[in-house]
Amino acid sequence: MIVELPDTTTSQVSKTLVKIREEGGVVALGRVLTLIIDTTQDAEEEAIEAANDASREHPMRVIVVSEDDDASPDAESRIDAEIRVGGDAGASEVIILRARGDAAKDEQSLVMGLLLPDAPVVTWWPGAAPEVPGDSPLGRIAQRRITDASTQSDPQAALDQLAASYRPGDADFAWTRLTLWRAQLAAVLDQPPYEPVTAVSVTGAIDSPSTTLLAAWLSMQLGAPADCALIGLEHGSHGIHGVVLVRPKGRIELVRDHPGIATLRQPGQPVHDLALPRRSLRDCLADELRRLDPDELYGEVITRGLALVSQRAANDEGATA
Repeated sequence: MIVELPDTTTSQVSKTLVKIREEGGVVALGRVLTLIIDTTQDAEEEAIEAANDASREHPMRVIVVSEDDDASPDAESRIDAEIRVGGDAGASEVIILRARGDAAKDEQSLVMGLLLPDAPVVTWWPGAAPEVPGDSPLGRIAQRRITDASTQSDPQAALDQLAASYRPGDADFAWTRLTLWRAQLAAVLDQPPYEPVTAVSVTGAIDSPSTTLLAAWLSMQLGAPADCALIGLEHGSHGIHGVVLVRPKGRIELVRDHPGIATLRQPGQPVHDLALPRRSLRDCLADELRRLDPDELYGEVITRGLALVSQRAANDEGATA
């Protein structure tokens, strides 16, 4: 069911939610968190679809603050709202707020009256994110703040900005997309021979911040120098391409030559083909919503591990020069 509320107020939206609950029974109960999505009108449906899918695992109230990029700064102050429940909202209830003029200037006041009482708040920026998410109006009221460096105009520079602005509770999908890679590499290193890794090499597309974070994590965890090679998009492949771990008795290679399939080569073992698909937006969101406490490992990687990779790259450039 979709209820349109043109030229309305947040108070009227709240009253309409109560009315829907009274008429439809337990439609708006049992929510475990409030998810705020700060996006633009042209991207809101993709974000809502991912949230609806994730809500089947995490029942929640979804509040979409949708910005109109074409609206002029001096536009008439107005809020158009839309409420989706039932089959149009998965296991959640979706509130879309399209504000213009002065009504759009104070995002925090816009959503405060619609937050679930005594429930955690998560804010997600599917596209452009504030320079310091933790200090932004919607970031200050959230326990978790989720960004996506891969959607920025310069994904690699976005990582540096995330490192400089990091606050406990920050998260980024560039890190979440590494879950399968990290699990597979950890499983390989958990098998004999238990030799130290002396060097790490990670390759990926220039638009893949996950490649850089994977190199940073491996360098930090293994105490080994890591090379991060970023390849231009003219090769037609996105994401992480492969990882090479060097040990005294040989190299471990995990390379994704085909979409969703990676090849594992290691000394004394047959070659294995492994399922290693790129994670969907829904999978990443559901993964991040499983924990509402700060991700301390991500914090270490973005603030400390990333510096190790950047410093090595700078040293290599100096040696070449």
